[in-house]
Amino acid sequence: MESIKVFCPATIANISCGFDVLGAALDTVGDEMIVAKTAEKGIRITKIIGQDLPLETEKNVAGVAGLALLAQAKYDGGFDIEIHKNIKPGSGIGSSAASSAGAVWAMNALLGKPFSPSELVGFAMQGEKVASQVAHADNVAPALFGGFTLVRSYKPLDIVPLPTPEELYATVIHPQIEVKTSDSRNILKTKITLKDGIQQWGNLGGLVAGLFRSDYELIGRSLQDIIVEPIRSILIPSFEDIKITAMQVGALGCGISGSGPSVFALSKGKANAERVADQMKKVYQPLDIDFDIHISSINQQGIKIIS
Repeated sequence: MESIKVFCPATIANISCGFDVLGAALDTVGDEMIVAKTAEKGIRITKIIGQDLPLETEKNVAGVAGLALLAQAKYDGGFDIEIHKNIKPGSGIGSSAASSAGAVWAMNALLGKPFSPSELVGFAMQGEKVASQVAHADNVAPALFGGFTLVRSYKPLDIVPLPTPEELYATVIHPQIEVKTSDSRNILKTKITLKDGIQQWGNLGGLVAGLFRSDYELIGRSLQDIIVEPIRSILIPSFEDIKITAMQVGALGCGISGSGPSVFALSKGKANAERVADQMKKVYQPLDIDFDIHISSINQQGIKIIS
């Protein structure tokens, strides 16, 4: 192949109790990218449709991630990348991750897949560093692996794919305000109490166990964040109202997607996810803020070729 077009899924990161280590891929929303091999060395961002983002390679997350792969590849040529952005930057559902992961996945496919998915995560993390000043993997890992992923370790990088219960659905509301990941990280505390750490670790372990056992009640009990959410939630209008009402109509749990402003809820079954979406709309319609709603099963494949 000399050129491919790929779908790059949006992702939910942190999943409440898994700050910087847990994420999941969505099925119904994502970017599209066209990546082509060229004889000329280097990475060129030829076109971006849908959002006003830099075309300069070193300032674009896809370009930086692609350069990281190219530096390790036994390939004398380069790549042209065209990006169709359907995920708004600053939305909290992995906009930069979709571009970073999509670029390296497509490049790897065109080169005959010399790199493993875990190696691709490492390259894509360099793109994430451009967006947030931190090379985190909780968005790019599920985009590349599909499903839920756990970042067990960053040094060395160790990604653990997790199972997804068949009836698990996500509802995401995206208020049309921008919360930059770098800004939302800067307001976080750098130290926590041992008591809070113990409670958070218990929730993370419970959530992972719930995914393996398809135990929806355990998943719901574990979707609690006592460390990051109390601080970041002040940046999101009517967050507490959304969370309370989502739980009242059947959500297993509800929290901030990534760094916000998007808010996610997990539900058992599509019908419950749709009821949660209706309730989220009722909370936001009186506000003078536009919003998008996404209802999605968990994307088990991750990035995929669409033509």
